[in-house]
Amino acid sequence: MPSPDLELLLVLQDRDTRRVGLESQLAAIPREVGLMEQKIAAERAAIENARTELRELESKKKLLENDIASAEQKVAKYRAQQLEVRKNDEYRALGVEIDTAQNAIGLLEEDELKVMFAIDEAKKNFAASEAERKQAILLHEGRIRTLREREGNLRAELQSAQAEVTAARAPVAEPLRRAYDRLMHERVSLPICVPIRDGKCGGCHMRVSAQVEADARKGEKITACETCRRMVYWE
Repeated sequence: MPSPDLELLLVLQDRDTRRVGLESQLAAIPREVGLMEQKIAAERAAIENARTELRELESKKKLLENDIASAEQKVAKYRAQQLEVRKNDEYRALGVEIDTAQNAIGLLEEDELKVMFAIDEAKKNFAASEAERKQAILLHEGRIRTLREREGNLRAELQSAQAEVTAARAPVAEPLRRAYDRLMHERVSLPICVPIRDGKCGGCHMRVSAQVEADARKGEKITACETCRRMVYWE
């Protein structure tokens, strides 16, 4: 069994473990919020891209309508000119221009029809996609609200845990506290105080020497694992 002094240190370690766990959870929240914000931005960008594609199709349709109207004006102009000319070769030349313009109108109308079908399909896809993506945004925003609420709760818990750590440090003997703080400063992962079981350190699970095991049995001084430097006690 650990000595009474080490029992106090184990209480401190328990409080520190809770504190470190809360700090870790708090540190993770900004990353999670950032991830949700990235997802929201991606959904909004996808909606805007789809809207832009739809607008481009509508603009293309408008351009085709203008081109068709312009070609139809040419046909009307050439027909009016045919009524005024007196030479057969001029009349035939205008006829060629009319045929060319009408062929162009036919091709433009085919393109316009394709664009109209594409617009109808894009509108249906956009409506369905927009609804789905807006729902996803609502879910992500809800997750952010939950994370923010949890952040507030964790801060309150951490404040309480820090007070418990302060209270638990007071009765620990100064030499033990210094050794404990040194290991914490050296970033030895918790737990720092571990039992020896089956001749092995309870932290790194490496076998300890006979001398370390004997010293831990006596419990008269701070005993450390030669491998991981944790404080060990006999259990």
